[in-house]
Amino acid sequence: MNPILNNNQFFVKEHTGIFKAANNFDVLDPTSRQIILNCREDNLGGFTKMLRFTDYKRMTPFHLEIKTPAGQKVITVKRGISIILSTVEVLDENDRIIGYFKQKFFSIGGKFDVLDANNQVLCTLKGKWTSWDFKFMQGETELAHVSKKWAGLGKELFTSADNYMLEIKPVVASNSPIRQMILAAVMCIDMVLKE
Repeated sequence: MNPILNNNQFFVKEHTGIFKAANNFDVLDPTSRQIILNCREDNLGGFTKMLRFTDYKRMTPFHLEIKTPAGQKVITVKRGISIILSTVEVLDENDRIIGYFKQKFFSIGGKFDVLDANNQVLCTLKGKWTSWDFKFMQGETELAHVSKKWAGLGKELFTSADNYMLEIKPVVASNSPIRQMILAAVMCIDMVLKE
């Protein structure tokens, strides 16, 4: 596991664009404001690009790669076509499956389980239907918190850009695989729950 994942705070900044089909993010250290990771959806097919501008956007497949600025792969997040509920695969830097996200049926505000490679529940992502606010919960223990940070009213009105602050709590041990799963989940909350 890349040591950058032992950080406890990540600022996720979506690339802006009026007509953009691909999902692209920069992940910054909130203290130094330096880019520490890039998340790109580089190999988007033409048909998928067209569907991203329709009401079928939430059903389209995605394949995001999270890399260091030097190009070293850290995590891959991917999903095929989604008709009703999403199942998302998460792979490590060696393209081995380390876990899944499975969306809950009839969840208010959004909810999905974070599973390990053996389909055992690691934690649950729970959201509020009234706002963009999510918590990773393991029983009654909060492992991480994600909230939306507004980039300014003008920018939000004319683009679909979203910025998020991820805070991983100290209860999550360094080098724990759950850190990979939490960061991967943040990259696809919008595509699975909020689009």
